[in-house]
Amino acid sequence: MLVETDAGVGSNASNANYEQVGAKILPNAPAVFENAELIVKVKEPQPVECEMLNASHTLFTYLHLAADKPQAEALMESGATCIAYETVTDRHGKLPLLQPMSQVAGRMSITVGAWALQRTRRGRGLLIGGVPGVPPAKVIILGGGVAGGHAAEMAVGVRADVTVFDRSMPRLEELDIQFSGAVHTAFSTPAAVEAAVLEADLIIGAVLIPGASAPKLITRDMLKHMKRGAVLVDIAIDQGGCFETSRPTTHDDPIYEIDGVLHYCVANMPGAVPRTSTYALNNVTLPFTLAIANKGTRQALIDDPHLAEGLNVAEGAVSHEAVARDLNLPFAKPAWLTAS
Repeated sequence: MLVETDAGVGSNASNANYEQVGAKILPNAPAVFENAELIVKVKEPQPVECEMLNASHTLFTYLHLAADKPQAEALMESGATCIAYETVTDRHGKLPLLQPMSQVAGRMSITVGAWALQRTRRGRGLLIGGVPGVPPAKVIILGGGVAGGHAAEMAVGVRADVTVFDRSMPRLEELDIQFSGAVHTAFSTPAAVEAAVLEADLIIGAVLIPGASAPKLITRDMLKHMKRGAVLVDIAIDQGGCFETSRPTTHDDPIYEIDGVLHYCVANMPGAVPRTSTYALNNVTLPFTLAIANKGTRQALIDDPHLAEGLNVAEGAVSHEAVARDLNLPFAKPAWLTAS
């Protein structure tokens, strides 16, 4: 096992901790890429890292290619085999490698939203849970999946007025039972969303279409009619965002304002809590990493159709249909996988 020096510092894992379990510490990323066959990361590769990849490499990380055509084209050009955490499935059709980060981001969304609502951050000056005699903030959550469900859990915990929108009636029924009616549920239609948005203090965008770009549920025009100082938190920003006015921000400069509405659109929200995020992600990725390392990439993909759903780029082509469709690129799976 090869580890870039100080790679675990943010998660309080020292070089010595890695060496104690048999890892070899290398001085920089180029040294790791030069000597490794399997490259395991968390975030998508930067352009300089894409240039280090070649056909001998397997890249296993979050990619979110549907919102990043330049990255997709760079990976295609590299010839590397690229497996995306976010499209690996399980036998229930869920996304087990996306789930822990969705849990973290969902829970964080209420924390950062409550922070942004403070007047010191240019928000509406609201305490999200209110106090006796003063009503709580109205929180709208768009998407009732893993991230949306965990956002609802946190919002209810701080006594906000919470409504979750989703297009799945079974999921809305599950949420209604889970929260014993403490969360309002609403079927998502454009008219219903727009009406709720105009009354909202905090809106959490938590819509996910596996492998594809997020739909734009709030338009620029709606902002003009929203409350001044209302807050949008876009968990879906890694997939292009679900608000028309969303653009990626950073932890150092997380908020911008358009038409009096604050936008928190930090890509990789879980990066703010790396200790929690590292262990949560490692719990679910390690079995797949070991399978690839022990069997080799091709055999691991052939043996596990759920891991094979994570294959996004192989042999210079996009190998995930939703990604290819959103990027308007040709879709092709490698012959050795289709023949298995």
